[in-house]
Amino acid sequence: MSLPLEGIRVLDLSSLLPGSLCTQILADLGANVLKIENPQAGDGFRETPPLVKTMGSYFHMINRNKKP
Repeated sequence: MSLPLEGIRVLDLSSLLPGSLCTQILADLGANVLKIENPQAGDGFRETPPLVKTMGSYFHMINRNKKP
């Protein structure tokens, strides 16, 4: 079964929750999402509690199906 957005490429340049959530939904629908982080600061959700091992749980949730 193919997903509706297969073949579409999206750059995720967002640093706040609304943008990250939007691209996460696009990735769930089959888009090829490439996450680009701020080189000086990275993604703030990496360190936001609650942590799963060493990374924030929000980081894991909103970046599923995305490529680093």
